[in-house]
Amino acid sequence: MIEKTYEPGAVEGRIFADWLQANAFAAGAGAKPGAEPFTIVIPPPNVTGSLHVGHALNNTIQDILVRFNRMLKKDVLWQPGMDHAGIATQMIVERQLMERQQPSRRDMGREKFLERVWEWKGESGGAIMNQLKRLGASADFSRERFTMGENGAPDDQMVRAVTKVFVELHNRGLIYRAKRLVNWHPGLETAISDLEVENIEIKGHMWHLRYPLADGVTYQFPIAHDEEGKPTEYETRDYIIVATTRPETMLGDSGVAVHPDDERYAALVGKFIDLPLVGRRIPIVADEYADPALGTGAVKITPAHDFNDFEVGVRNNLEQINIFTTRGAIVDDAPAAYRGLDRFVARKQIVADLTALAEDNPTRGLDHIEDKKIMVPHDEKSKLVVIEPFLTDQWWVKADVLAQPALAAVREGRTRFVPQQYENTYFAWLENIKPWCISRQLWWGHQIPAWYGPDNHAFVAYDEAEAQAKADAHYGQPTAIKRDDDVLDTWFSSALWPFSTLGWPDETAELKRYYPTSVLVTGFDIIFFWVARMMMMGLEFLEEEPFHTVYMHALVRDEKGQKMSKTKGNVIDPLDLIDQYGADATRFTLAAMAAQGRDIRLSVNRVEGYRNFVTKIWNAARFLEMNECLRVEGYDPRANTLPLNRWIVGATARGAAAVTKGIEDYKFNEAANAAYDFVWGTFCDWYVEFAKPVFMGDNEAAKAETRATAAWALDQILKILHPFMPFITEELWAETGKSGPARESLLILTEWPDLAGLEDPAADAELSWLIDVISNVRSVRAEMNVPASAKLPLVVVGAGEGTLGRLVAGTSLITRLARLEEITPQANVPGGSAQFVVGEATWALPLADFIDIPTEKARLEKEISKLDGEVSQIDKKLGNEQFVAKAPEEVIEEQKARRQAAVDRRDRIAEALKRLS
Repeated sequence: MIEKTYEPGAVEGRIFADWLQANAFAAGAGAKPGAEPFTIVIPPPNVTGSLHVGHALNNTIQDILVRFNRMLKKDVLWQPGMDHAGIATQMIVERQLMERQQPSRRDMGREKFLERVWEWKGESGGAIMNQLKRLGASADFSRERFTMGENGAPDDQMVRAVTKVFVELHNRGLIYRAKRLVNWHPGLETAISDLEVENIEIKGHMWHLRYPLADGVTYQFPIAHDEEGKPTEYETRDYIIVATTRPETMLGDSGVAVHPDDERYAALVGKFIDLPLVGRRIPIVADEYADPALGTGAVKITPAHDFNDFEVGVRNNLEQINIFTTRGAIVDDAPAAYRGLDRFVARKQIVADLTALAEDNPTRGLDHIEDKKIMVPHDEKSKLVVIEPFLTDQWWVKADVLAQPALAAVREGRTRFVPQQYENTYFAWLENIKPWCISRQLWWGHQIPAWYGPDNHAFVAYDEAEAQAKADAHYGQPTAIKRDDDVLDTWFSSALWPFSTLGWPDETAELKRYYPTSVLVTGFDIIFFWVARMMMMGLEFLEEEPFHTVYMHALVRDEKGQKMSKTKGNVIDPLDLIDQYGADATRFTLAAMAAQGRDIRLSVNRVEGYRNFVTKIWNAARFLEMNECLRVEGYDPRANTLPLNRWIVGATARGAAAVTKGIEDYKFNEAANAAYDFVWGTFCDWYVEFAKPVFMGDNEAAKAETRATAAWALDQILKILHPFMPFITEELWAETGKSGPARESLLILTEWPDLAGLEDPAADAELSWLIDVISNVRSVRAEMNVPASAKLPLVVVGAGEGTLGRLVAGTSLITRLARLEEITPQANVPGGSAQFVVGEATWALPLADFIDIPTEKARLEKEISKLDGEVSQIDKKLGNEQFVAKAPEEVIEEQKARRQAAVDRRDRIAEALKRLS
């Protein structure tokens, strides 16, 4: 007997254990012989991570695809695993050491520190995988992989994969070592990727500095202009004004740039500056980077500490002068007054010294300070450390070369993006791609397979023995070598994920079977960092795209459309939702809101609403069981005789087809809403209600057919809901399987319904007519404020033989479900009636005895006027250019949604008023 209430907390763990016991998640589970493969690799969550709402959305979508294709009897592999997350993991362990007052990383040494990280990974690194299991993720957990391998040893397959890619790309001239600018984290003393940098707007300053010209040079600078912008007055200057938000970087200036077409400075190109406080002569160069319309049009150039300046410096052969240590202090060969000072302490001192210089000589030093909001790069994790552009020796990948096949793959349609708009983002990045810095000054990660001789010459090799042999040959004698301390960027190893997880570089059966993978499900924010790099590596090393489809899901925001953040206090924890409402309601909410290219506005109320849907399904199954709706051996839905049963069979076929199409088109919201509309709106609200008189009647043949049909339809419902709501559907599959024919398998391994050809147009027309009549009566009652207890008469005018015939069969249902006293055919519509049309007939509800019609008309007119005013007010707001320009996007969207809701309600009320007229 099905329990009275469904308790997710008591069921989900047991069901998940049953799936694992049955090996239901294993690669190929339930597949038909000769089935085509369907593979998804999980975007590997960080080993440091815990389940957040973005993970929940991402993995719900993956699981829907996986369960659906498994039920299509394909050979399915959902490959799970985790990323070692170099910087984040090292930070956590170092912080632990500090909090416990234990020796630091550098005190304990590399080997001991790495032992400690592996120990931490073993203790808490798998938390997110267990959390994904609570969501119902049906990945093949027996195949779980880790980007660092099992133990990071050189003979580990994942380590060998990374080493092979590095060595081969180096041998092909695609990896090289060079001194270039990187994003530098002074706290961690390492280069970091763009993804680990967050630009934060702060209240800052723009310091305008006067740099004196060398060698007594002067020039005429325009200080007044006519209406056409032509100079009318000049002053003689022996200085040039530049502006900066980082005055401490002037210690590394090696030039000043002006635009080649800027007439104000044409005579100064090739001349020199005496750099204040430093005393170094630096040239004035012509370069198009300088914008004549910005500031004074002259720009200080610090090639070692600004990405744009670096390019200007390369073009103009300017010196690259590094002024910072790896900790962000001023270097020892800077002017004595600043040596060893922290960069921000040095800034204050330099500004003070430039101010003093200007006081002694107005043509030197600080000109003026401008308050200005500026974007400052910060460490994305802590939001506290300011990141510096920093010139260092690093390992680089020629990403522009690897990008060409990856561009062609999408342009030529071998890989497609869903939604397609993301192709433009992909193209824009790859067409302008810069060299990729792949080295990190960390200890946790894949150590770079390079060894250095005494003159710093690098020998790249698979192992130390090979490197030693190369070094001995190079130097002509046995020579000591030392391995590079640095590790590879985390994205380097995760770029190999679609094939390294399948056993590459070994020629494994899994690699042959499951590569290329089918679909990648990921967030739009890592198109550059992960998607594009997987495309590059897959094409370079396996000569085939790693996936044919990339489904990009949007962000999950709060109900007001704001991005979730701990500081705002609006973070929704999916584990809390699962605890309170169950995994099925949580999953279904995310799927039902996952419209392509549109951010999700998640509210707890929506999850609560879909928890009610879970309850509705449970109660419907329980009702059918109480009415002896048991599965019948050999039941044939085509053999039904009752229109009611022929109709629900066709409706089930349409519902299943709509869900199938939605999933296949990656329109998960349409698939979920099609399931919801059919299950709740058609099966529960109409079919079960229509079936009740049959169950209570005396016609045993009709009872038997309806019971068997209801049980059959419930089976199909459990199948089409299973990818979205795996737990309740599996539980009901087991409960309803306790009687009737034995179940052949768990629901997860059963076959997806193919119900094509079961529609019955005649039955559809008959039942649709019945539903239309009842729905219209219910709408009129609601719109006109008719008391719920009142039983109304219904008059039908102009009814033909078909309608009268249907009335004979349907009167008892209509009167019961629409709460009517009687239905009578008449020649004319009675006065004071609300009317509607179904078929060829006009239907009238005489309301004079139940409501005050003039008062009701006045109420409706007043409501229309109020809604017109609301729409007008919103239109004024949206028509105000200043409001639209300044208001956050979520506020604009909220106003548009409010307007649409008001218009829809106004139209409904206007229709009701029209009926009364």
